[in-house]
Amino acid sequence: MTSQQATQEVLRPPQPPGLIKWIRDNLFNSWFNSLLTVIFLPIVFFAVVNIIIWAFTVADWRAVTQFPMLYAVGQYPRDEVWRVGIGLSAIVFLLGASWGNWGGLLQSISIAFGIAFAVFAILPVQHDQLDLNMRLYLGGNVILLLLGYLIGRMKAVKGGHIVIGWGIVPFLAVFLLTGRRGSELLPDVATTLWGGLLVTFLLSAGGILLSFPIGVALALGRRSTLPVVKAFSTIFIETIRGVPLITILFMFSIILALFLPAESRIDRLVRALMAVTFFSAAYSAENVRGGLQAVPLGQIEAAKAVGMNGLQTMVFIVLPQAIRAVLPAIVGQFIALFKDTTLVVIVGINDLLGIGRSIINSDPEFVQLQLEVYLFIAIVYWIFSYLMSLASRRLEAALGVSTKL
Repeated sequence: MTSQQATQEVLRPPQPPGLIKWIRDNLFNSWFNSLLTVIFLPIVFFAVVNIIIWAFTVADWRAVTQFPMLYAVGQYPRDEVWRVGIGLSAIVFLLGASWGNWGGLLQSISIAFGIAFAVFAILPVQHDQLDLNMRLYLGGNVILLLLGYLIGRMKAVKGGHIVIGWGIVPFLAVFLLTGRRGSELLPDVATTLWGGLLVTFLLSAGGILLSFPIGVALALGRRSTLPVVKAFSTIFIETIRGVPLITILFMFSIILALFLPAESRIDRLVRALMAVTFFSAAYSAENVRGGLQAVPLGQIEAAKAVGMNGLQTMVFIVLPQAIRAVLPAIVGQFIALFKDTTLVVIVGINDLLGIGRSIINSDPEFVQLQLEVYLFIAIVYWIFSYLMSLASRRLEAALGVSTKL
């Protein structure tokens, strides 16, 4: 064997461990772990078996399976649901294009969505709302996802084009959902009819996208040398962080409306979005400020030494390192924001949780099915929270957050 072959043999990565080796290394690697495995493995096994038996033989899922559209879009007019479909299809297409252009984590997310659409399209069940048109629409989204992937792979399509698309599509989707007063093609649909996952996603996505830049601005303002800017940022952050979210929601939803003329009232969904955005921005500001303090002063001095001004130093040197350092905390705040949107039900907005409560109260038979309804809602929130957490871990690994600053 030559020296080059020996070197290649040494550098070759080890083979992944098999199932038996994994069990031995993780469950029976010591007498104490072996004892815990022997004690808790039967308990876990019987618990999982009983949960599966309950879910498939005992549980009554009528309160969930009979109203899929209500959970999805609330009381949005069924004749206008095609607007929601167009917006969702546009997002699916952009997701496929992002997968083709950037790959990485977007590949896993795209494949997961594609499998979900395909499964629902061919699901062998009879349901009034899962008719042929709905199945064709779901299958068409799979084709759109693949088409977006192929277009994203083209050399003529740059990452900047996809970013512009992601910036335009949300505004077009909101325009489609809202419509125009007096229009025959797009009649106005009041936000009081919106509900379910549609409202949950709008509040959480809007709150995340709007609160992060505001939080960065507040964090920079709190470190500013201008007394007025620093005082305003500090007062805003400490005031918002000093009260619970429900207080902010009541203030924007009820108290703010009392100070505005009747003809200039802000839509209640917009008021809720403002409350969620400001609340999250205050917490994001403190996370970003912690990252700014973690950046060594030598980085700033080196930037000044090569002739960079204050704005260039902050944008290209300090902020990227600060955000990377506190990325887990920022994503954790976004996950908390996604779950905190359930509080809007208290101010009369029917998000996913509100729709579930409305269904339970709509029929005396469904009062006994609260466990099934709330379990379904919990699973939905867990799925999307887990996807956000998975995306965070992948991004942290790509940026080397845990290995270097």
